[in-house]
Amino acid sequence: MRLKDKVIIITGATSGIGRAIAIRAVAEGAKVLIHGIEKDDGQKVVEQLGKSAALCIADLSDPATPKKIVDSAITAFGKIDAVVNNAAFIERNNLSQLTPEAFTKTITINLQSALFLIQAAFPHLKKAEGCVLNIGSINAYSGESSLLAYSIGKAGLQTMTRNLANAHGTDKVRFNLINPGWILTDREYVDQVKKGMTEDWPEKLGKDNIPFGVMSTPEQLASACVYWLGDESRPFTGSVVELEQFSIIGRNPEK
Repeated sequence: MRLKDKVIIITGATSGIGRAIAIRAVAEGAKVLIHGIEKDDGQKVVEQLGKSAALCIADLSDPATPKKIVDSAITAFGKIDAVVNNAAFIERNNLSQLTPEAFTKTITINLQSALFLIQAAFPHLKKAEGCVLNIGSINAYSGESSLLAYSIGKAGLQTMTRNLANAHGTDKVRFNLINPGWILTDREYVDQVKKGMTEDWPEKLGKDNIPFGVMSTPEQLASACVYWLGDESRPFTGSVVELEQFSIIGRNPEK
């Protein structure tokens, strides 16, 4: 088991990518602190994972939440080996639509809360010589026009990862980030239908979008996360890894 006896905090883990990471981490021997805002969904995940999981329901827009999450993990399992900052608030907006309130909420949840969760967990991570894995997005490089605030937040998360990696290598705490591309989560499916796509849109995508002919899944992404959460990736830190079906930077699709 690649994560045997490790205790991992995972934010936004009651559904989607976070849930898939939690399930895979437990399968690899870890114990997980499931964070989210949907209590019913969270309880279902914990029931599925049994004694290897504990639940913390808390709003990341509340400044008290990072400490609450860390305290919950310590109470449940006595230590913290890793933090996965996966939670994200997604609201579509562009330059003309974006409001100060929407921008503040997006940056607070997607960037600020991640930083202060790391701060709260850091003494435990240092003791364990642990790691942080931030879940970013390929939108960090420019992003969709209708994901302005979200893209800015993910770009900040990427810079924060590299900054902390440089600052704390001598503490033997590692900081890495994965930028997923297009992942077929339940939320993504619903979002695309709301935008006007037909209900069978995942099967109708062209090879420009999914060269392999099928969309990437949360479970595939979770498999990649295991390496970065485990000891086999030591001492690598400050890494930013794109996980998509094509090269993100400088892509020129075949005509």
